[in-house]
Amino acid sequence: MTEPNSEKIELAFRLARERYAELGENVDQAIQQLLSISISVHCWQGDDVRGFENSGQSLGGGLAVSGNYPGKARSADELRQDLEKVYSLVPGRHRLNLHAMYGELRGKKVDRDEIDIEHFENWISWAQANGLGLDFNPTFFSHPRADDGFTLSHVDSSIRQFWIEHGIRCRKIGAAMGAALGSPCITNFWTPDGFKDTPVDRKAPRERLLASLDEIFRVPHPSEFNLDSLESKLFGIGSESYTTGSHEFYLGYAITRQKMLCLDSGHFHPTESIADKISSVLQFVPRLLLHVSRGVRWDSDHVVTWTDDLQSIAQELVRGGFLDRTSIGLDYFDASINRIAAWVIGIRSLQKALLCALLEPTPHLRQTEQLGDFTARLAIQEEVKSLPFGAIWDHVCDSRNVPTGSALLDTLKSYDADILQRR
Repeated sequence: MTEPNSEKIELAFRLARERYAELGENVDQAIQQLLSISISVHCWQGDDVRGFENSGQSLGGGLAVSGNYPGKARSADELRQDLEKVYSLVPGRHRLNLHAMYGELRGKKVDRDEIDIEHFENWISWAQANGLGLDFNPTFFSHPRADDGFTLSHVDSSIRQFWIEHGIRCRKIGAAMGAALGSPCITNFWTPDGFKDTPVDRKAPRERLLASLDEIFRVPHPSEFNLDSLESKLFGIGSESYTTGSHEFYLGYAITRQKMLCLDSGHFHPTESIADKISSVLQFVPRLLLHVSRGVRWDSDHVVTWTDDLQSIAQELVRGGFLDRTSIGLDYFDASINRIAAWVIGIRSLQKALLCALLEPTPHLRQTEQLGDFTARLAIQEEVKSLPFGAIWDHVCDSRNVPTGSALLDTLKSYDADILQRR
């Protein structure tokens, strides 16, 4: 792989821009729109979903991370160091998606129902210094009170109350983050609750989950500080037969309570695309949160790559005019490769898909469809695939001092040798 110099990149860009202009596409406008999209980068890729609590609890909740590549972050400072490197290798200004288990407890024993904003002050200060927004997630897994697979829908009221208090505190923390940073924090709720084998009573756990959520959301927070979101899942390890928080459950809850709904691209049937759900869901809920992942035969959270499924999601957001009502985050973890590279590859793949969608001649395609000229629609869709998109992407990166080609890989390898391999 070779690295073209800036002069060659700009020459290729000018020619590509002319080609897109022939189809009526404003490349400069598409680039500016791309750079206005902030992707919420998931913190848990950097340390294999371990967090910084003192409990020593093993990873639970049906989650599994494979691989043992050297250099995972062992502290919040190391994780922030890695994230700073990641942000330097992608164009645009983005966000960080933080789980509650990543609080800095300063050596004290602080349980999940006791966490407070003070345990995340360093994260807020770091986000302010780096011009980042923060999103937040209660952590309903990897805890002794979640070992049997139930939290907010647990039959034991004391365990339910423990997790209700955790959720209440997380919303307060999210609101404080949003107020401090001047950008609403999305506090996203996902629970692993479910049965491994076929249950007799499917109703009661969902009734308990409903009541628990209503209690958590009882006190409102200003939307300019905190936005509540709910995330479903088809199944998990240990909950293959039944998940309390199914898609239908959370869809109904989000609609009736007017909350954000989170669609995770790995949380449905392997052949089921979330792209087709976007235009339906946004008829009924105020906003949508996407967790972009890549499942291979199951919700295996592989590094996001520029696949047809990813492109379909990006196209639907652009074609439907949904970008202003949709927040986009990543959710995967791979410890078999360089973790910083995994982050960077996933973010850049998502950005490429978005840019490609923004460069599509959507008004022309929509017109041919409305006229019933499906032949022209198909022909244009196929023709667009061979346009010189890569030259546009290289320009986006080069004009913002972000490496492309071999320079990107060289940078990743240098950080690997200088930092990761020495931990």
